[in-house]
Amino acid sequence: MSTARDWAELLRASALLTVPGDALAGAAVTGLRPGARTALAAGASLCLYEAGMALNDWADREEDAVERPHRPIPSGRIAPAQALTAAAGLTAAGIGLALAACRPAALCATALAGTVWAYDLRLKHTPAGPATMAAARALDLLLGAVATAGSRAAERSPATAVGTGRAVRRSLLPAAALGAHTYAVTTVSRTETQGGSPARPLAALATAVVLAALARGRQGSGPLSAERWTEPPRSPREFAQTALAGAYVATAAKPFWHATLNPSPPLTQRAVGGGIRALIPLQAALAARSGALASAGLLMGLVPVARRLARKVSPT
Repeated sequence: MSTARDWAELLRASALLTVPGDALAGAAVTGLRPGARTALAAGASLCLYEAGMALNDWADREEDAVERPHRPIPSGRIAPAQALTAAAGLTAAGIGLALAACRPAALCATALAGTVWAYDLRLKHTPAGPATMAAARALDLLLGAVATAGSRAAERSPATAVGTGRAVRRSLLPAAALGAHTYAVTTVSRTETQGGSPARPLAALATAVVLAALARGRQGSGPLSAERWTEPPRSPREFAQTALAGAYVATAAKPFWHATLNPSPPLTQRAVGGGIRALIPLQAALAARSGALASAGLLMGLVPVARRLARKVSPT
């Protein structure tokens, strides 16, 4: 009989805390406080993420039997039919939660679900794999934005809120940042069981540095200019952005650098795990960039919890 630990391993429970930040970073661009519909979007994201984890192991069960026989499906702890049923049920639950938020959120969740299933069943081992994963993470942030923008609070506060169309437009840059980070980590993960060239973790390291500079910039400004990056922070918001961008680089850079120096399977796997955990401070930095300091602080509170969980259940 399958245990709770078996399911936690299948569903990558330690990586689950990297998901709610997508919705909060998306909500931040709307100018509204996160509300009930933001929570529904976060719940939808969690369900769809876990659906992807279950479906991934179902699709890779034959490959894992050779390379990772200890995984729940090849080891016999979870039956393939159980994993596939869980993936289908979680997908339906995710779309249902998004529909409860608003119709634009449901459309976004449906696109996200299609991206997840396409990746796991067809695109994972193709050149389009990293881009597909990047698109999924970007859509997840967009889901939080459109759900929050479609809330009743937005109708009551038209002066400070943005409509769904504007929310989409204002989400493009932070969504692209999360997508770029995900693309880099996914590229590194493609050689985590065999090891490989140092070029991939080095490119991921360079990506992290550029994204930190972007997160340091103020929304609507030129975040990548050298002058904007080097001038000292002058407000609580700018102090928060600087600290969070630094936390993001500190989390991602060390494992990426170690994998660059020695791209062995263990160090490559650590680089992937570090890249996954670095999503939380990146989300927090993007939320702070939009002025949502409370959301940024909440997200950073998840970092030590995610670190402890990663010691018990691998995020990869």
